[in-house]
Amino acid sequence: MAKASTTTTIDPAEAAHFGKLAADWWNPKGSSAMLHKLNPVRLKFIREAIDAHWPMARATFRPLEGKAALDVGCGAGLLCEPLARLGAKVTGVDAAAESIAVASAHAGAGGLSIDYRCADVSGMTETFDLVTSMEVIEHVSDPAAFLAALRDRLAPGGLMILSTPNRTPKSKLAMITLGEGLGAIPKGTHDWDKFLTPEEMQELLHEAGLVAGEMRGIAFSATSGLHLSDDLSLNYIFTATKP
Repeated sequence: MAKASTTTTIDPAEAAHFGKLAADWWNPKGSSAMLHKLNPVRLKFIREAIDAHWPMARATFRPLEGKAALDVGCGAGLLCEPLARLGAKVTGVDAAAESIAVASAHAGAGGLSIDYRCADVSGMTETFDLVTSMEVIEHVSDPAAFLAALRDRLAPGGLMILSTPNRTPKSKLAMITLGEGLGAIPKGTHDWDKFLTPEEMQELLHEAGLVAGEMRGIAFSATSGLHLSDDLSLNYIFTATKP
């Protein structure tokens, strides 16, 4: 069994910020409304990535049946619940106890059995077939250590999927100046200086001993809303594997 890392990547200020938002997380018109709009786009990419990685999964509505999935920085469970419905045995970890409490209650009300933990991924020892972490790496104290911790949780032959904002003028305008400035995103959610470019991410993945796979942009247009795109300038989502 792999040893747990002694290095924490949790930023206490970030955990406190998201903990305060926990009670409103499942309200599609509340403070997490943008996440509700983003989630279907993520799920489209995730399903396509699962089908590509495990081709036998394409013919079923439950492609993760018999597989273990870990969602790191799970919040109140917006991704954990769909992963469970896809058949996975899901573990969700988050640094905010308030988020874990809301996640557990919501899953229970929906009849879903999900292992939620207020924990640091660096302290875990299990391995998982699928490891996901959506819009989290830009909030941790040490991205390189965080990726190393995710790598250690990935089982041989497993699949990792991450998403994060790009550090561009467009993302600063859309997510901070307009998003936070106009109230669509809670103020203080983002630190643009901590956003990672795809090139920086590729280097971090290489340093962690991971191989980057498909990378798609998550773009926005007035006609299509948020959607998968070849344009990486706002936000991007990608797969990674162990060699």
